[in-house]
Amino acid sequence: MTPFTTHTGIAAALPMPNLDTDVIIPKQFLKRIDREGLAEGVFFDLFKDQEFVLNRPPWDTASILICGENFGCGSSREYAVWGLMQWGIRAIIAPSFAGIFFGNCEKNGLLAVDMPADDVEELSWLAQDPATAQIGIDLHQQRIIQGGSNWQFDIPAARKALLLEGKDHIACTLEHETEIATFERHHGSDAVH
Repeated sequence: MTPFTTHTGIAAALPMPNLDTDVIIPKQFLKRIDREGLAEGVFFDLFKDQEFVLNRPPWDTASILICGENFGCGSSREYAVWGLMQWGIRAIIAPSFAGIFFGNCEKNGLLAVDMPADDVEELSWLAQDPATAQIGIDLHQQRIIQGGSNWQFDIPAARKALLLEGKDHIACTLEHETEIATFERHHGSDAVH
């Protein structure tokens, strides 16, 4: 996975609450057995509207989404996270996320930041103006920066470490491969006696 340390990019506002995984990537795009080609399905039905924010410059190059509460609700589609990342999204900021979607973000290296609704609303307003749509995110400092303003955010230390190092849970487990093999050898011999 690609480590996330700092990122600056165009933020697009998608303030609607309860934006579910079927809207993020409709079911007809779930037929693949690999992770390739999912970007074409991201927000497929919303893209049919020429006024949809991601159809218009500068938001057509957005890498950050500012979203409404309970983002990613619905079915537990890891495809939604994979598709968003393939489309170029590096971070999502919202007042709250559906639990499984939030976990899928962690497992795949997509920064999901939950912040107070007032802060998210302020960022959403800034994102709607092309002059202020570019924001920065500093994961080390846990802050979002736009112009002279910044907003702090909380993130659990373990999640932050995974993102900074560009690792998933499997990679972290494999760091202990020698200890695991030693345990398995000893555990196996104890079971025989």
